[in-house]
Parts: sequence; C-alpha cells; structure tokens
Amino acid sequence: MLRLVLRLRPSAGLPCPRVLPAGPVATAALGSGSRSVPGTGCLRRLHSGAGSRAVCLGSGFSHRRALLRSPQLAGNGHSTRFYALPPHQKVELPALSPTMQTGTIARWEKKEGDKISEGDLIAEVETDKATVGFEMLEECYLAKILVAEGTRDVNIGSVICITVDNPDLIAAFKDVTLDSLKATGAASSSAASAPPPPPPPAAAAPAAPGSSYPTHMKITLPALSPTMTMGTVQRWEKKVGEKLSEGDLLAEIETDKATIGFEVQEEGYLAKIMVPEGTRDVPLGMPLCIIVEKESDIAAFKDYVETGMAEVSTPPPAPAPAAAAPAVAAAVPSPAPVAAAPAVPRKGRVFASPLAKKLASEKGIDLAQIRGSGPEGRITRKDIESFVPPKAAPAVAAAPTPAAPAPAAAPAAPTGTFTDIPISNIRKVIAQRLMQSKQTIPHYYLSVDVNMDQVLELRKELNAEVKAQNIKLSVNDFIIKASALACLKVPECNSSWMDTVIRQNHVVDLSVAVSTASGLITPIVFNAHTKGLAAISSDVSALAAKARDGKLQPHEFQGGTFTISNLGMFGIKNFSAIINPPQACILAVGSSEKRLMPADNEKGFDVASMMSVTLSCDHRVVDGAVGAQWLAEFRKFLEKPVTMLL
Repeated sequence: MLRLVLRLRPSAGLPCPRVLPAGPVATAALGSGSRSVPGTGCLRRLHSGAGSRAVCLGSGFSHRRALLRSPQLAGNGHSTRFYALPPHQKVELPALSPTMQTGTIARWEKKEGDKISEGDLIAEVETDKATVGFEMLEECYLAKILVAEGTRDVNIGSVICITVDNPDLIAAFKDVTLDSLKATGAASSSAASAPPPPPPPAAAAPAAPGSSYPTHMKITLPALSPTMTMGTVQRWEKKVGEKLSEGDLLAEIETDKATIGFEVQEEGYLAKIMVPEGTRDVPLGMPLCIIVEKESDIAAFKDYVETGMAEVSTPPPAPAPAAAAPAVAAAVPSPAPVAAAPAVPRKGRVFASPLAKKLASEKGIDLAQIRGSGPEGRITRKDIESFVPPKAAPAVAAAPTPAAPAPAAAPAAPTGTFTDIPISNIRKVIAQRLMQSKQTIPHYYLSVDVNMDQVLELRKELNAEVKAQNIKLSVNDFIIKASALACLKVPECNSSWMDTVIRQNHVVDLSVAVSTASGLITPIVFNAHTKGLAAISSDVSALAAKARDGKLQPHEFQGGTFTISNLGMFGIKNFSAIINPPQACILAVGSSEKRLMPADNEKGFDVASMMSVTLSCDHRVVDGAVGAQWLAEFRKFLEKPVTMLL
C-alpha cells in the first residue's frame, strides 16, 4: 500500500484571535469605549482612531474560544455571562489529493489526552489515491476525537478532532460532540457578525412578510422526483384572484425528468404569484405563490414581497433592435463607457496547490488575480483552467476627430447559420446521467441474432383473435415479455448497483425507452413477468402517449430494474445502448431482416427473419458468462414463443 505523509502547518495569514480576561479586568480594559450590543451576546470594541472591530471567535484552521464575562454596561442591576469553550484548535480534514472530496479515518495513532510532539503522526486518512499519514508540526494535546476510527465519507473541511496547548483544559472537552460544536460555532458567528442597531427610520417601514397579513398559505416548490434539485415554472394554469378547488391544476413544473402538473390540495383563492412563468432553476422550497381562504384578503397581498428569496433566472426580455448607425452619436462627443474593472490582485500570502502553481507558471498567470474555490480560498487546478484574464481598458482619445471612422463592431455570424436552443432541465439531466454512466460504469457488450419467424407467425394469429377488442400486438410486446421471463431465469441481470451492496430484485419492472420532443424518458411496465401480451401492449401504448404529452407522473418513470431500447422500427440493424444506473443491464434491439440460413432441405437453405440484439452489462454486477446465459434464455423464449406460457 502506498503511504504518504502530509505535514499541516497553521496558516500564517490567518489572524490569531485574542482572549479577553475575565471579571473586572475586562471591564476596565474596555472602559467607556465599550458597550454590549443588545440581543447579540457579543462585545464590540470602539477605537477612536482605528475604526471598530468585533472580538474574533476564530475561523479557518485555528479556532479559539474564551470565557467572556462582562458586567452590563447600560445600567442594569445584574451581570450577563457569555460562556464558550477554553482556547483550542479545531483540526479539519484537508484535501489530501487534487481529486479528493471525502476521506476515511483509517486509524487514530493518538488517544484523547495524549501529548502530541512536533512531527508526531496523529491519524491515517484513506483518500481516493492512497492512505496518507497526518502529522502535526506543533506541540499540543489531543483533547477530543470527533470523528471515530473507521468513519467513511468524511467531507473535506469537516472537524475531526480538537487540540489544546494546556493539558488542564482537556477535561472541558469531555462531552463535546460535533453537533454541540456546530451549535456553538453558529451562535458565536452570528453574534460576532451582528451589526449595531440601525437608527430609527424617518418613515414607517413596511411590515415584515407574514407579520401583519391576513391568514395565508405559502405554496413552495416540492421535490417532484428523487433527483430533482430545481425546476422551471412552465405555465400557470390559474390567475391571481381565481378560486381554487381541491384537485385543480395550479401550474406545470418542468423537473429533471418530465413536465408535471402541480395540483391544489385545499380550497382557497390565488392571492399572489411570486415566481412568473418561464422562470428557470427555481430551487426546492422556494415560495411559488400565496393562497388565502377569503376572497376579501386577496388585495392585502398586492404588493407582497418575500424576503430572503434566492435569486432565480427569470426569462430575459426581448432584445432591443440594434441601432442603424453610430453617425448621430459621433456628432456629439461623449465620454467613453467605463470598462469593467479588472480583478484586484489579492495582498498577502496566496494559497495554491502545487499543481495549480505549476499550471499558472506554464500559462503565465498571476495567482494573486485568481479567487480560489478550495478550502480557505485555496487555488486549485480547476480555478487555473477556468480563469479568464481581465481585459485591459482601451485608451481614451483626447478628442475625436471628425474624419476618424467609427470603431467597427465585432464581426457577427451571418444570420441564419445556426440556432441556439436553450437546454431544458430534462436535457441537462439526461446529459449528466449519460456522462455519469459512461464514466463510472464498466460497460461491456454481448450480441446475438434471434430467429423471429415463429414470433411473427404467432403475432399474426393472435392479432386476428383480438382484433374485435381493438388490440394490436407488436413485436416489442413479445420482446418485453421474453426479457421479463429471462430476468426471472437469470436474476443477476435483474439487479442494481447500490454502491455498498448489489440489490437483486425479485420482481421485473421493465423500463421502455420512449423518445419525446424534450428528450428520452423510460416509463415502466410494472410486474412485466406476470402480465400477458395484451396487458403489456395496453400499458406500453398508454405510457408512450403520456410520455409524448409530458403527462407522466413521477411514479410511472422512477425506478425500474431492466431497460429495453428498441430502434428496429427506424431500420437500425444493431447498436449499443448506455446503461441506466443503478440498473445493471439494458437491451438494445435492432430491426428484423430476411437472411439466408443453412438448412437440410433440397435447396440447402431457408429464408428466415433474423433480429440482432445487444446486451449492455455492468461488469461490477454481471459477469460475461452470466450475460451470455441471459441472452440464451431470451433467444429461447423468442425462437419458441410457446415456452413463454410455461
């Protein structure tokens, strides 16, 4: 096993917080220039010549707390105490490799209460590359281990332990947990950052939303699919002021899977629409509209504005027509437009990974101009690759000369040479999932030819029998039935990769790929192994129609244990499909064609309808021999379709 040793040194650029003494000394030190900010629990210090600053409670790699005792300075008869932990350092999990996102605490080399000398190994951390030794470069004592040995998937920046400089302080951290530490940090940070009370406004400020409004209900955007993180409000079906009845369609929301109707669960009146039609990337939980019980309460919400709403991308207005010529503007000199100011170089030490420094040196990029996205503002390879140097502002001429031609506009692409099509949420998710599948799943492919003569003959006979019932069986219905029965014979192909386990499914819920105007979607034929050909045909027809109309409900396309993609109706002979995770297999079906097959007859050959199919398998779940066994069962069911009745 490769073993690396990482030395962590506290950042010299981070400020070291001060600890205020307790009791009257602190009061004397503050004197008349100090006050307690009401309602914040934070002491603020006012300096006559150097501005003001709040007492820092620590941030970054080194976090220190102190016990602050401050008599009330505003005439109260009692004193208020602010309690926190003794001075300590929080040790966070750093990024030990450029691609590391989480780590595993493989083993703690020190125990709580042990002394740590300079260079001592305190823990071994398993990253995505190797197991790395974690050393300390300062003497201290291990006061508390917050992340137990063997804990997996610890996020970068998570606090894993606490160290102190004095062994007498160890006992104070006996009952400290991650939850209590987060609560303490949140309270301290909110207190330290609270601004002083603002001066009273000249005019009465509007009441906060919800404080003086009639009884109302905010309708927020729910998660309409398990993978949904945001949605697009396609269309409002109701207008402000309209009455809503239970079950009415309120709006249509485009999720990462489909466009889903959003129904009202209670009666009322639509008082306010807070997210207009066409708004994209609306996060989950954002208020969409307000519903009131009484019609008379609608007017109260005319000017309602929700506070703290995240910014969303509303549809842009139509572009204004371009100006005919700049001749009029050139007649009267005007100051040149102010160019966008380039990024201000950062002062002090710049933190960057070795790879980022190397790339910056090769590209001639000044690291001080880059804002890092890593922990504590650390510059990573991603920041270097995405950095765009700021453009220098053009020199402004002292006075424009009449003979000078106007600056030529940047050459635009000829009209009609291309069209930019906005990417829908569904298309984004399709792109992400397909890329994830090809990058993370070890695909392999098995192909076989199937004689379809008996299927075509049986289909013709059955269609004649059910013609009066307005049912028409397709070849795809036979393929679905044969696939479901083959999954029962070889259950390894009816399994799912769940990261920590392989889930072998006992029922066959067959996903059928359907092409729609907005992208590919896979509605599910549930319990396909128990259904007859007529039931399968009816289900597929209904699901395909709903998919093309964008009316599929989430439960009709989420899940599935095996997928079929059929392009035979387009004349495609064979192709390889991409696995739909977490499923382990997908069957790609090509068209049937007449072929000459060797036969023991007078002519020496027969003409048969042969269909090519390709099974894509996840090698983590399905071995090659198992995939071949599934194809053998599948071919047997189609070449002798009467066996599907057994």
